[in-house]
Amino acid sequence: MLSETKLNVLKQISGDLSRDEAIWASGYLAGIAGGTTLAATLPPQQTETSIQNAVKKITLAYGTETGNSKKLATALAGIIKKKGIQVKLADLSQYKPKDLGKEEFFFVIISTQGEGEPPLLAKKFYDYIHENEINLSNLKFGILALGDSSYPQFCKTGEDVDSRFEILGAQRIIPLKKCDIDYEQDASHWIEHIFETVNKAPDSAPQSSAAPKKPTGRKKYQGKISSIINLNDITSEKETYHIEIETEEALVYQPGAALGIIPLNSKSVVNEIITLTGIDPQKRIETAKVTDRVEELLHRHFNISYLLKSVVAQYARITGHSIPEVRLSLLDLLRIYPVKNAGEFEDIIQILAAQAPRLYSISSSLEAHGDTEIHITVAKSEFFIDHEKHNGLCSGFLSGFSEGEEVEFYIQDSGHFKLPEADKDIIMIGPGTGIAPFRSFLWERDATGAEGRNWLFFGDRNFVSDFLYQAELQDFLKTGSLTHLDLAFSRDTAEKVYVQHRLEQKAQEIFYWLEGGASVYVCGAKEPMSRDVEQTLLTIIQNEGKQSKEEAVLYLEEMELNGRYAKDVY
Repeated sequence: MLSETKLNVLKQISGDLSRDEAIWASGYLAGIAGGTTLAATLPPQQTETSIQNAVKKITLAYGTETGNSKKLATALAGIIKKKGIQVKLADLSQYKPKDLGKEEFFFVIISTQGEGEPPLLAKKFYDYIHENEINLSNLKFGILALGDSSYPQFCKTGEDVDSRFEILGAQRIIPLKKCDIDYEQDASHWIEHIFETVNKAPDSAPQSSAAPKKPTGRKKYQGKISSIINLNDITSEKETYHIEIETEEALVYQPGAALGIIPLNSKSVVNEIITLTGIDPQKRIETAKVTDRVEELLHRHFNISYLLKSVVAQYARITGHSIPEVRLSLLDLLRIYPVKNAGEFEDIIQILAAQAPRLYSISSSLEAHGDTEIHITVAKSEFFIDHEKHNGLCSGFLSGFSEGEEVEFYIQDSGHFKLPEADKDIIMIGPGTGIAPFRSFLWERDATGAEGRNWLFFGDRNFVSDFLYQAELQDFLKTGSLTHLDLAFSRDTAEKVYVQHRLEQKAQEIFYWLEGGASVYVCGAKEPMSRDVEQTLLTIIQNEGKQSKEEAVLYLEEMELNGRYAKDVY
Protein backbone atom coordinates (compact mmCIF):
# COMPACT_ATOMS: atom_id res chain seq x y z
CA MET A 1 0.00 0.00 0.00
CA LEU A 2 1.07 3.61 -0.58
CA SER A 3 1.74 5.91 2.32
CA GLU A 4 -0.80 8.72 2.80
CA THR A 5 1.71 11.26 1.48
CA LYS A 6 2.40 9.31 -1.71
CA LEU A 7 -1.31 8.60 -2.21
CA ASN A 8 -2.12 12.33 -2.02
CA VAL A 9 0.62 13.08 -4.56
CA LEU A 10 -0.75 10.39 -6.92
CA LYS A 11 -4.31 11.77 -6.59
CA GLN A 12 -3.08 15.29 -7.26
CA ILE A 13 -1.18 14.22 -10.42
CA SER A 14 -3.82 11.82 -11.78
CA GLY A 15 -6.68 14.27 -11.30
CA ASP A 16 -5.55 16.42 -14.24
CA LEU A 17 -4.76 13.55 -16.63
CA SER A 18 -6.72 13.00 -19.84
CA ARG A 19 -7.96 9.48 -20.63
CA ASP A 20 -5.00 8.81 -22.97
CA GLU A 21 -2.54 10.15 -20.43
CA ALA A 22 -4.05 7.96 -17.73
CA ILE A 23 -3.70 4.90 -19.98
CA TRP A 24 -0.06 5.77 -20.65
CA ALA A 25 0.62 6.27 -16.94
CA SER A 26 -0.97 2.94 -16.01
CA GLY A 27 1.17 1.17 -18.60
CA TYR A 28 4.26 2.95 -17.33
CA LEU A 29 3.58 1.93 -13.72
CA ALA A 30 2.85 -1.65 -14.79
CA GLY A 31 6.21 -1.71 -16.54
CA ILE A 32 7.95 -0.56 -13.36
CA ALA A 33 6.15 -3.31 -11.46
CA GLY A 34 7.78 -5.98 -13.58
CA GLY A 35 6.53 -5.90 -17.14
CA THR A 36 8.67 -7.57 -19.82
CA THR A 37 11.39 -5.72 -21.68
CA LEU A 38 9.57 -6.45 -24.91
CA ALA A 39 6.32 -4.99 -23.61
CA ALA A 40 8.15 -1.76 -22.90
CA THR A 41 9.02 -1.41 -26.58
CA LEU A 42 5.35 -1.39 -27.59
CA PRO A 43 3.06 1.67 -27.42
CA PRO A 44 0.97 1.67 -24.22
CA GLN A 45 -2.33 1.36 -26.10
CA GLN A 46 -1.09 -1.86 -27.65
CA THR A 47 -0.58 -3.65 -24.36
CA GLU A 48 -4.06 -2.69 -23.13
CA THR A 49 -7.03 -4.97 -23.70
CA SER A 50 -9.14 -3.73 -26.59
CA ILE A 51 -12.72 -4.72 -25.77
CA GLN A 52 -14.28 -3.22 -28.87
CA ASN A 53 -12.39 -5.51 -31.28
CA ALA A 54 -13.66 -8.93 -32.25
CA VAL A 55 -11.77 -11.62 -30.28
CA LYS A 56 -9.80 -14.11 -32.35
CA LYS A 57 -8.01 -17.23 -31.21
CA ILE A 58 -4.47 -17.88 -32.39
CA THR A 59 -1.75 -20.43 -31.77
CA LEU A 60 1.76 -19.16 -31.09
CA ALA A 61 4.31 -21.97 -31.42
CA TYR A 62 8.04 -21.89 -30.75
CA GLY A 63 11.04 -24.02 -31.65
CA THR A 64 14.10 -23.33 -29.51
CA GLU A 65 17.61 -24.59 -28.83
CA THR A 66 19.00 -22.07 -26.35
CA GLY A 67 15.70 -20.79 -24.96
CA ASN A 68 15.44 -17.46 -26.83
CA SER A 69 12.43 -18.49 -28.93
CA LYS A 70 10.59 -19.79 -25.87
CA LYS A 71 11.36 -16.67 -23.84
CA LEU A 72 10.22 -14.42 -26.69
CA ALA A 73 7.08 -16.44 -27.41
CA THR A 74 6.08 -16.36 -23.74
CA ALA A 75 6.54 -12.58 -23.60
CA LEU A 76 4.58 -12.06 -26.82
CA ALA A 77 1.78 -14.34 -25.65
CA GLY A 78 1.37 -12.21 -22.54
CA ILE A 79 1.15 -9.05 -24.65
CA ILE A 80 -1.36 -10.61 -27.03
CA LYS A 81 -3.59 -11.73 -24.16
CA LYS A 82 -3.64 -8.20 -22.78
CA LYS A 83 -4.89 -7.10 -26.17
CA GLY A 84 -7.89 -9.37 -25.78
CA ILE A 85 -6.88 -12.16 -28.16
CA GLN A 86 -6.99 -15.76 -26.99
CA VAL A 87 -3.57 -17.40 -27.33
CA LYS A 88 -2.53 -21.04 -27.23
CA LEU A 89 1.22 -21.23 -26.58
CA ALA A 90 2.75 -24.39 -28.07
CA ASP A 91 6.19 -25.98 -27.86
CA LEU A 92 7.03 -27.56 -31.24
CA SER A 93 8.80 -30.39 -29.43
CA GLN A 94 5.39 -31.50 -28.13
CA TYR A 95 3.03 -30.14 -30.79
CA LYS A 96 1.29 -32.75 -32.97
CA PRO A 97 1.77 -31.70 -36.63
CA LYS A 98 -1.43 -33.54 -37.56
CA ASP A 99 -3.32 -30.83 -35.65
CA LEU A 100 -2.16 -28.15 -38.12
CA GLY A 101 -5.21 -28.82 -40.27
CA LYS A 102 -7.44 -27.79 -37.37
CA GLU A 103 -5.73 -24.45 -36.82
CA GLU A 104 -6.99 -21.14 -38.18
CA PHE A 105 -4.24 -18.69 -37.19
CA PHE A 106 -0.82 -20.27 -36.59
CA PHE A 107 2.28 -18.19 -35.86
CA VAL A 108 5.74 -19.65 -35.33
CA ILE A 109 8.89 -18.32 -33.67
CA ILE A 110 11.80 -20.57 -34.57
CA SER A 111 15.59 -20.33 -34.46
CA THR A 112 18.28 -21.74 -36.75
CA GLN A 113 21.23 -23.77 -35.49
CA GLY A 114 24.62 -24.72 -36.91
CA GLU A 115 24.64 -25.08 -40.68
CA GLY A 116 21.02 -24.03 -41.22
CA GLU A 117 19.51 -26.78 -39.08
CA PRO A 118 16.32 -26.64 -36.98
CA PRO A 119 16.53 -26.65 -33.17
CA LEU A 120 17.04 -30.18 -31.91
CA LEU A 121 13.73 -30.23 -30.04
CA ALA A 122 11.82 -28.93 -33.09
CA LYS A 123 13.40 -31.34 -35.60
CA LYS A 124 10.57 -33.87 -35.34
CA PHE A 125 8.03 -31.18 -36.32
CA TYR A 126 10.35 -29.84 -39.05
CA ASP A 127 10.88 -33.30 -40.55
CA TYR A 128 7.17 -34.15 -40.41
CA ILE A 129 5.99 -31.15 -42.39
CA HIS A 130 8.71 -31.70 -45.00
CA GLU A 131 8.13 -35.44 -45.36
CA ASN A 132 4.31 -35.48 -45.38
CA GLU A 133 1.68 -33.94 -47.60
CA ILE A 134 -0.74 -32.13 -45.28
CA ASN A 135 -3.73 -30.10 -46.42
CA LEU A 136 -3.22 -26.67 -44.85
CA SER A 137 -5.64 -24.75 -47.06
CA ASN A 138 -7.53 -23.44 -44.02
CA LEU A 139 -4.41 -22.28 -42.19
CA LYS A 140 -3.33 -18.65 -42.00
CA PHE A 141 0.23 -18.23 -40.79
CA GLY A 142 3.24 -16.03 -40.11
CA ILE A 143 6.84 -16.92 -39.24
CA LEU A 144 9.31 -15.04 -37.04
CA ALA A 145 12.78 -16.47 -37.69
CA LEU A 146 15.59 -15.94 -35.17
CA GLY A 147 19.19 -16.23 -36.29
CA ASP A 148 22.64 -14.74 -36.42
CA SER A 149 23.61 -12.93 -39.61
CA SER A 150 27.26 -13.77 -39.10
CA TYR A 151 26.40 -17.35 -40.05
CA PRO A 152 25.99 -18.20 -43.77
CA GLN A 153 22.61 -19.96 -43.34
CA PHE A 154 20.96 -16.98 -41.64
CA CYS A 155 17.41 -17.85 -40.48
CA LYS A 156 17.26 -20.82 -42.88
CA THR A 157 14.96 -22.89 -40.67
CA GLY A 158 12.39 -20.07 -40.58
CA GLU A 159 12.66 -19.72 -44.36
CA ASP A 160 12.16 -23.48 -44.78
CA VAL A 161 9.05 -23.61 -42.59
CA ASP A 162 7.62 -20.50 -44.27
CA SER A 163 8.03 -21.89 -47.81
CA ARG A 164 6.84 -25.37 -46.81
CA PHE A 165 3.63 -24.01 -45.28
CA GLU A 166 2.95 -22.16 -48.52
CA ILE A 167 3.57 -25.32 -50.60
CA LEU A 168 1.11 -27.19 -48.38
CA GLY A 169 -1.58 -24.62 -49.21
CA ALA A 170 -1.49 -22.36 -46.16
CA GLN A 171 -2.11 -18.63 -46.56
CA ARG A 172 0.74 -16.36 -45.49
CA ILE A 173 -0.95 -13.35 -43.88
CA ILE A 174 2.26 -11.85 -42.47
CA PRO A 175 5.53 -11.79 -44.43
CA LEU A 176 8.42 -13.81 -43.07
CA LYS A 177 10.35 -11.74 -40.53
CA LYS A 178 14.05 -12.56 -40.12
CA CYS A 179 15.65 -11.31 -36.89
CA ASP A 180 19.32 -10.96 -36.01
CA ILE A 181 20.65 -11.34 -32.45
CA ASP A 182 19.12 -7.95 -31.56
CA TYR A 183 15.57 -9.15 -32.11
CA GLU A 184 13.48 -7.15 -29.64
CA GLN A 185 12.55 -4.28 -31.96
CA ASP A 186 11.77 -6.56 -34.91
CA ALA A 187 9.67 -8.79 -32.65
CA SER A 188 7.61 -5.80 -31.46
CA HIS A 189 6.93 -4.81 -35.09
CA TRP A 190 5.95 -8.38 -35.88
CA ILE A 191 3.46 -8.52 -33.03
CA GLU A 192 1.98 -5.19 -34.18
CA HIS A 193 1.44 -6.77 -37.58
CA ILE A 194 -0.42 -9.66 -35.94
CA PHE A 195 -2.72 -7.18 -34.19
CA GLU A 196 -3.43 -5.34 -37.42
CA THR A 197 -4.04 -8.49 -39.44
CA VAL A 198 -5.88 -10.79 -37.04
CA ASN A 199 -7.95 -8.37 -35.02
CA LYS A 200 -8.96 -5.63 -37.46
CA ALA A 201 -11.80 -3.32 -36.49
CA PRO A 202 -13.07 -0.38 -38.56
CA ASP A 203 -13.35 1.93 -35.56
CA SER A 204 -9.94 1.15 -34.14
CA ALA A 205 -7.85 4.18 -33.39
CA PRO A 206 -4.67 4.53 -35.42
CA GLN A 207 -1.67 3.05 -33.64
CA SER A 208 1.57 4.91 -33.16
CA SER A 209 4.80 3.19 -34.11
CA ALA A 210 6.99 1.65 -31.45
CA ALA A 211 9.69 3.83 -30.02
CA PRO A 212 13.17 2.86 -31.19
CA LYS A 213 14.92 0.48 -28.84
CA LYS A 214 18.63 0.48 -28.45
CA PRO A 215 19.97 -2.91 -29.61
CA THR A 216 21.33 -5.00 -26.80
CA GLY A 217 23.48 -7.46 -28.77
CA ARG A 218 25.64 -10.11 -27.22
CA LYS A 219 27.31 -9.52 -23.92
CA LYS A 220 31.02 -9.31 -24.80
CA TYR A 221 33.74 -10.16 -22.30
CA GLN A 222 37.39 -9.16 -22.43
CA GLY A 223 39.74 -11.83 -21.15
CA LYS A 224 43.42 -12.67 -20.88
CA ILE A 225 44.93 -16.09 -21.59
CA SER A 226 46.22 -17.32 -18.24
CA SER A 227 47.15 -20.87 -19.28
CA ILE A 228 47.38 -22.88 -22.51
CA ILE A 229 48.42 -26.53 -22.37
CA ASN A 230 48.58 -29.25 -25.01
CA LEU A 231 46.78 -32.19 -23.39
CA ASN A 232 48.18 -34.73 -25.84
CA ASP A 233 51.50 -36.47 -25.34
CA ILE A 234 54.41 -35.61 -27.64
CA THR A 235 53.91 -38.99 -29.36
CA SER A 236 50.33 -38.16 -30.36
CA GLU A 237 49.26 -37.29 -33.89
CA LYS A 238 46.84 -34.75 -32.40
CA GLU A 239 47.00 -31.44 -30.56
CA THR A 240 44.25 -30.70 -28.05
CA TYR A 241 44.59 -27.53 -26.01
CA HIS A 242 43.22 -26.77 -22.56
CA ILE A 243 42.85 -22.98 -22.51
CA GLU A 244 42.11 -20.92 -19.41
CA ILE A 245 40.92 -17.32 -19.70
CA GLU A 246 40.81 -14.81 -16.86
CA THR A 247 38.50 -11.79 -16.75
CA GLU A 248 38.14 -8.77 -14.51
CA GLU A 249 34.38 -8.78 -14.97
CA ALA A 250 32.31 -11.48 -13.26
CA LEU A 251 31.10 -14.20 -15.63
CA VAL A 252 27.63 -15.73 -15.67
CA TYR A 253 27.05 -19.21 -17.17
CA GLN A 254 25.78 -22.68 -16.39
CA PRO A 255 27.45 -26.05 -17.11
CA GLY A 256 26.59 -27.01 -20.67
CA ALA A 257 26.97 -23.47 -22.05
CA ALA A 258 29.42 -22.57 -24.81
CA LEU A 259 32.02 -19.88 -25.31
CA GLY A 260 31.70 -18.00 -28.61
CA ILE A 261 34.65 -16.39 -30.31
CA ILE A 262 35.17 -14.68 -33.65
CA PRO A 263 38.62 -15.63 -34.97
CA LEU A 264 40.93 -13.14 -36.64
CA ASN A 265 42.35 -13.81 -40.08
CA SER A 266 46.12 -14.11 -40.49
CA LYS A 267 47.82 -10.77 -41.02
CA SER A 268 50.26 -12.36 -43.45
CA VAL A 269 47.35 -13.56 -45.59
CA VAL A 270 45.74 -10.11 -45.39
CA ASN A 271 48.99 -8.45 -46.47
CA GLU A 272 49.30 -10.80 -49.45
CA ILE A 273 45.73 -9.97 -50.53
CA ILE A 274 46.49 -6.24 -50.28
CA THR A 275 49.64 -6.72 -52.37
CA LEU A 276 47.82 -8.70 -55.08
CA THR A 277 44.98 -6.18 -55.42
CA GLY A 278 46.95 -2.95 -55.01
CA ILE A 279 44.31 -1.53 -52.68
CA ASP A 280 45.22 1.07 -50.07
CA PRO A 281 45.15 -0.80 -46.72
CA GLN A 282 44.28 2.44 -44.87
CA LYS A 283 41.28 3.32 -47.03
CA ARG A 284 38.01 3.34 -45.05
CA ILE A 285 35.18 1.44 -46.73
CA GLU A 286 31.54 1.38 -45.66
CA THR A 287 29.80 -1.99 -45.94
CA ALA A 288 26.33 -3.12 -44.94
CA LYS A 289 27.51 -4.26 -41.51
CA VAL A 290 30.61 -2.28 -40.63
CA THR A 291 32.83 0.61 -41.69
CA ASP A 292 36.57 0.29 -41.21
CA ARG A 293 39.96 0.42 -42.87
CA VAL A 294 40.58 -2.23 -45.55
CA GLU A 295 43.21 -4.08 -43.54
CA GLU A 296 40.91 -4.24 -40.50
CA LEU A 297 37.93 -5.40 -42.57
CA LEU A 298 40.00 -8.28 -43.91
CA HIS A 299 41.70 -9.05 -40.59
CA ARG A 300 38.79 -8.76 -38.16
CA HIS A 301 35.41 -8.68 -39.83
CA PHE A 302 35.06 -10.84 -42.95
CA ASN A 303 35.39 -14.50 -43.85
CA ILE A 304 38.29 -14.78 -46.30
CA SER A 305 39.45 -18.31 -45.54
CA TYR A 306 36.76 -20.54 -47.10
CA LEU A 307 34.23 -18.60 -49.17
CA LEU A 308 30.68 -19.81 -49.71
CA LYS A 309 29.80 -20.99 -53.22
CA SER A 310 27.34 -18.10 -53.49
CA VAL A 311 30.14 -15.60 -52.75
CA VAL A 312 32.40 -17.27 -55.35
CA ALA A 313 29.56 -16.97 -57.88
CA GLN A 314 29.21 -13.24 -57.13
CA TYR A 315 32.98 -12.88 -57.44
CA ALA A 316 32.75 -14.42 -60.92
CA ARG A 317 30.00 -12.00 -61.96
CA ILE A 318 31.97 -8.96 -60.78
CA THR A 319 35.29 -10.00 -62.33
CA GLY A 320 33.92 -11.60 -65.49
CA HIS A 321 35.86 -14.83 -64.90
CA SER A 322 34.33 -18.23 -65.58
CA ILE A 323 34.72 -20.02 -62.24
CA PRO A 324 33.39 -23.52 -61.46
CA GLU A 325 31.10 -24.08 -58.45
CA VAL A 326 33.77 -24.43 -55.77
CA ARG A 327 34.69 -23.15 -52.33
CA LEU A 328 38.06 -21.42 -52.20
CA SER A 329 39.84 -18.93 -50.00
CA LEU A 330 39.84 -15.31 -51.12
CA LEU A 331 43.62 -15.47 -51.57
CA ASP A 332 43.37 -18.51 -53.86
CA LEU A 333 40.63 -16.83 -55.88
CA LEU A 334 42.76 -13.74 -56.36
CA ARG A 335 45.76 -15.83 -57.39
CA ILE A 336 43.82 -17.86 -59.98
CA TYR A 337 41.21 -15.29 -61.06
CA PRO A 338 42.76 -11.85 -60.37
CA VAL A 339 40.80 -8.62 -60.16
CA LYS A 340 41.45 -5.90 -62.75
CA ASN A 341 42.26 -3.16 -60.25
CA ALA A 342 41.79 -1.90 -56.69
CA GLY A 343 38.38 -0.44 -57.55
CA GLU A 344 37.07 -3.84 -58.60
CA PHE A 345 38.37 -5.33 -55.37
CA GLU A 346 36.33 -2.77 -53.42
CA ASP A 347 33.26 -4.31 -55.04
CA ILE A 348 34.50 -7.74 -53.92
CA ILE A 349 34.78 -6.52 -50.32
CA GLN A 350 31.06 -5.64 -50.39
CA ILE A 351 30.04 -9.26 -51.11
CA LEU A 352 32.17 -10.90 -48.40
CA ALA A 353 30.25 -12.61 -45.60
CA ALA A 354 30.81 -11.66 -41.98
CA GLN A 355 33.22 -13.83 -40.04
CA ALA A 356 31.08 -16.44 -38.29
CA PRO A 357 31.70 -17.04 -34.58
CA ARG A 358 32.84 -20.48 -33.45
CA LEU A 359 31.40 -22.10 -30.34
CA TYR A 360 33.35 -24.23 -27.86
CA SER A 361 31.77 -26.09 -24.96
CA ILE A 362 32.86 -24.57 -21.65
CA SER A 363 34.88 -27.07 -19.62
CA SER A 364 34.96 -25.21 -16.29
CA SER A 365 32.46 -24.57 -13.50
CA LEU A 366 31.61 -21.32 -11.75
CA GLU A 367 31.20 -23.19 -8.47
CA ALA A 368 34.62 -24.84 -8.77
CA HIS A 369 36.73 -22.28 -10.62
CA GLY A 370 35.17 -18.94 -9.67
CA ASP A 371 33.40 -16.29 -11.73
CA THR A 372 36.49 -14.65 -13.26
CA GLU A 373 37.94 -17.76 -14.90
CA ILE A 374 36.64 -19.84 -17.80
CA HIS A 375 38.09 -22.91 -19.59
CA ILE A 376 37.65 -24.41 -23.06
CA THR A 377 39.07 -27.51 -24.76
CA VAL A 378 40.16 -27.00 -28.37
CA ALA A 379 41.34 -29.63 -30.87
CA LYS A 380 43.66 -28.10 -33.46
CA SER A 381 42.22 -28.94 -36.86
CA GLU A 382 44.68 -29.79 -39.64
CA PHE A 383 44.05 -30.67 -43.28
CA PHE A 384 45.92 -30.77 -46.57
CA ILE A 385 45.18 -29.06 -49.89
CA ASP A 386 47.49 -30.05 -52.77
CA HIS A 387 49.91 -31.59 -50.26
CA GLU A 388 50.08 -28.28 -48.37
CA LYS A 389 49.19 -28.36 -44.67
CA HIS A 390 46.53 -25.97 -43.41
CA ASN A 391 45.03 -25.33 -39.96
CA GLY A 392 41.40 -24.75 -39.11
CA LEU A 393 40.88 -21.01 -38.80
CA CYS A 394 39.63 -20.75 -35.22
CA SER A 395 41.46 -23.74 -33.72
CA GLY A 396 44.68 -22.45 -35.29
CA PHE A 397 43.89 -18.96 -34.00
CA LEU A 398 43.28 -20.15 -30.43
CA SER A 399 46.13 -22.66 -30.25
CA GLY A 400 48.51 -19.92 -31.38
CA PHE A 401 47.86 -17.77 -28.31
CA SER A 402 50.48 -17.18 -25.66
CA GLU A 403 49.88 -16.57 -21.97
CA GLY A 404 49.05 -12.95 -21.26
CA GLU A 405 47.46 -12.21 -24.65
CA GLU A 406 43.97 -10.72 -24.70
CA VAL A 407 40.89 -12.24 -26.30
CA GLU A 408 37.25 -11.16 -26.69
CA PHE A 409 34.42 -13.68 -26.32
CA TYR A 410 30.76 -14.11 -25.43
CA ILE A 411 28.77 -16.86 -23.73
CA GLN A 412 26.04 -18.83 -25.48
CA ASP A 413 23.56 -20.49 -23.16
CA SER A 414 22.29 -23.97 -23.93
CA GLY A 415 18.57 -24.37 -23.45
CA HIS A 416 18.55 -28.18 -23.42
CA PHE A 417 22.09 -29.32 -22.56
CA LYS A 418 22.11 -28.75 -18.83
CA LEU A 419 22.42 -30.70 -15.61
CA PRO A 420 19.32 -32.24 -13.99
CA GLU A 421 18.50 -31.91 -10.32
CA ALA A 422 21.36 -32.67 -7.95
CA ASP A 423 20.00 -36.05 -6.86
CA LYS A 424 19.51 -37.39 -10.41
CA ASP A 425 21.95 -39.77 -12.11
CA ILE A 426 23.68 -38.86 -15.38
CA ILE A 427 25.37 -40.87 -18.16
CA MET A 428 27.88 -38.84 -20.19
CA ILE A 429 29.19 -40.02 -23.57
CA GLY A 430 31.97 -37.76 -24.87
CA PRO A 431 34.91 -39.02 -26.95
CA GLY A 432 37.70 -36.59 -27.90
CA THR A 433 36.86 -32.97 -27.18
CA GLY A 434 33.34 -34.15 -26.37
CA ILE A 435 34.76 -34.47 -22.85
CA ALA A 436 34.65 -30.66 -22.45
CA PRO A 437 31.11 -30.09 -21.09
CA PHE A 438 31.37 -33.23 -18.95
CA ARG A 439 34.47 -31.87 -17.24
CA SER A 440 32.24 -28.89 -16.41
CA PHE A 441 29.48 -31.22 -15.18
CA LEU A 442 31.85 -33.17 -12.94
CA TRP A 443 33.52 -30.13 -11.40
CA GLU A 444 30.10 -28.56 -10.76
CA ARG A 445 28.66 -31.66 -9.12
CA ASP A 446 31.83 -32.20 -7.11
CA ALA A 447 31.84 -28.58 -5.88
CA THR A 448 28.15 -28.57 -4.96
CA GLY A 449 28.12 -32.03 -3.38
CA ALA A 450 25.42 -33.31 -5.75
CA GLU A 451 24.12 -36.73 -4.71
CA GLY A 452 23.37 -38.04 -8.19
CA ARG A 453 25.69 -40.68 -9.66
CA ASN A 454 27.92 -39.85 -12.64
CA TRP A 455 28.95 -42.32 -15.36
CA LEU A 456 31.38 -41.24 -18.10
CA PHE A 457 32.20 -42.94 -21.40
CA PHE A 458 35.34 -41.44 -22.96
CA GLY A 459 37.35 -42.49 -25.98
CA ASP A 460 40.16 -41.39 -28.29
CA ARG A 461 42.99 -42.98 -30.28
CA ASN A 462 45.65 -44.08 -27.75
CA PHE A 463 45.61 -44.43 -23.96
CA VAL A 464 49.18 -43.17 -23.45
CA SER A 465 49.02 -40.11 -25.70
CA ASP A 466 45.34 -39.14 -25.96
CA PHE A 467 43.72 -39.65 -22.54
CA LEU A 468 42.49 -36.08 -22.02
CA TYR A 469 42.22 -34.90 -18.39
CA GLN A 470 43.42 -38.32 -17.20
CA ALA A 471 44.66 -37.21 -13.76
CA GLU A 472 41.49 -35.24 -13.02
CA LEU A 473 39.19 -38.12 -13.99
CA GLN A 474 41.16 -40.57 -11.87
CA ASP A 475 40.89 -38.19 -8.92
CA PHE A 476 37.13 -37.92 -9.44
CA LEU A 477 36.98 -41.73 -9.39
CA LYS A 478 38.94 -41.91 -6.13
CA THR A 479 36.68 -39.37 -4.40
CA GLY A 480 33.49 -40.94 -5.73
CA SER A 481 32.44 -37.88 -7.74
CA LEU A 482 32.76 -40.13 -10.80
CA THR A 483 30.91 -43.38 -10.20
CA HIS A 484 31.99 -45.24 -13.35
CA LEU A 485 34.54 -44.49 -16.08
CA ASP A 486 34.51 -46.60 -19.25
CA LEU A 487 37.26 -46.02 -21.80
CA ALA A 488 37.63 -46.83 -25.50
CA PHE A 489 40.97 -46.22 -27.24
CA SER A 490 40.51 -47.24 -30.84
CA ARG A 491 44.17 -47.60 -31.88
CA ASP A 492 45.31 -49.69 -28.90
CA THR A 493 43.66 -52.91 -30.05
CA ALA A 494 43.72 -54.96 -33.25
CA GLU A 495 40.00 -54.35 -33.66
CA LYS A 496 38.94 -50.73 -33.25
CA VAL A 497 36.86 -50.13 -30.13
CA TYR A 498 34.67 -47.03 -29.78
CA VAL A 499 32.40 -45.66 -27.03
CA GLN A 500 29.32 -47.36 -28.50
CA HIS A 501 31.03 -50.73 -28.04
CA ARG A 502 31.56 -49.97 -24.35
CA LEU A 503 27.88 -49.06 -24.11
CA GLU A 504 26.96 -52.45 -25.58
CA GLN A 505 29.11 -54.21 -22.99
CA LYS A 506 27.27 -52.44 -20.13
CA ALA A 507 23.81 -52.70 -21.68
CA GLN A 508 22.03 -54.25 -18.68
CA GLU A 509 23.31 -51.71 -16.16
CA ILE A 510 22.69 -48.79 -18.53
CA PHE A 511 19.06 -49.78 -18.97
CA TYR A 512 18.76 -50.15 -15.18
CA TRP A 513 20.00 -46.54 -14.84
CA LEU A 514 17.58 -45.35 -17.51
CA GLU A 515 14.67 -47.02 -15.77
CA GLY A 516 15.79 -45.30 -12.57
CA GLY A 517 15.48 -41.86 -14.19
CA ALA A 518 19.07 -41.21 -15.33
CA SER A 519 19.71 -38.54 -17.97
CA VAL A 520 21.93 -39.26 -21.00
CA TYR A 521 24.21 -36.70 -22.64
CA VAL A 522 26.15 -37.08 -25.88
CA CYS A 523 28.82 -34.62 -27.01
CA GLY A 524 31.27 -34.77 -29.90
CA ALA A 525 31.25 -35.48 -33.62
CA LYS A 526 27.81 -35.71 -35.21
CA GLU A 527 28.96 -38.21 -37.85
CA PRO A 528 29.34 -41.02 -37.28
CA MET A 529 29.75 -40.99 -33.49
CA SER A 530 26.44 -39.55 -32.31
CA ARG A 531 24.44 -41.58 -34.82
CA ASP A 532 26.20 -44.81 -33.79
CA VAL A 533 25.70 -44.02 -30.09
CA GLU A 534 22.00 -43.34 -30.59
CA GLN A 535 21.53 -46.57 -32.50
CA THR A 536 23.29 -48.44 -29.70
CA LEU A 537 21.03 -46.83 -27.08
CA LEU A 538 17.97 -47.85 -29.09
CA THR A 539 19.26 -51.43 -29.31
CA ILE A 540 19.87 -51.50 -25.54
CA ILE A 541 16.34 -50.21 -24.83
CA GLN A 542 14.87 -52.72 -27.27
CA ASN A 543 16.78 -55.75 -25.98
CA GLU A 544 16.97 -55.04 -22.25
CA GLY A 545 13.47 -53.59 -22.08
CA LYS A 546 11.93 -56.34 -24.23
CA GLN A 547 10.48 -53.67 -26.51
CA SER A 548 9.82 -53.46 -30.23
CA LYS A 549 11.92 -51.17 -32.43
CA GLU A 550 9.05 -48.67 -32.55
CA GLU A 551 8.61 -48.76 -28.78
CA ALA A 552 12.34 -48.16 -28.26
CA VAL A 553 12.20 -45.10 -30.52
CA LEU A 554 9.24 -43.74 -28.53
CA TYR A 555 11.11 -44.46 -25.27
CA LEU A 556 14.10 -42.38 -26.37
CA GLU A 557 11.88 -39.63 -27.80
CA GLU A 558 10.05 -39.42 -24.48
CA MET A 559 13.39 -39.08 -22.70
CA GLU A 560 14.34 -36.27 -25.09
CA LEU A 561 11.06 -34.43 -24.57
CA ASN A 562 11.51 -34.67 -20.81
CA GLY A 563 15.05 -33.29 -21.02
CA ARG A 564 16.64 -36.63 -20.13
CA TYR A 565 18.39 -37.18 -23.49
CA ALA A 566 20.42 -34.29 -24.86
CA LYS A 567 23.04 -33.98 -27.61
CA ASP A 568 25.66 -31.33 -28.26
CA VAL A 569 27.16 -32.52 -31.54
CA TYR A 570 29.03 -30.84 -34.35
